[in-house]
Amino acid sequence: MLDPVLIYCPYCGEPIEILVDASVDSQRYVEDCQVCCRPIEIAVVVDEDGELQVNATSENDG
Repeated sequence: MLDPVLIYCPYCGEPIEILVDASVDSQRYVEDCQVCCRPIEIAVVVDEDGELQVNATSENDG
């Protein structure tokens, strides 16, 4: 089950839509910004209520 999530690139500030696998309780991965192509570290947690918590940081801020 992939859910679309709107995040903002920590480098260029542009909004980008990513697809997040909500069937995994906790995950961390790197995805390139669709606008400036810099690596964004994505951290995803599904809380007790089933809500997605998505944090996007620059690769060095991780």
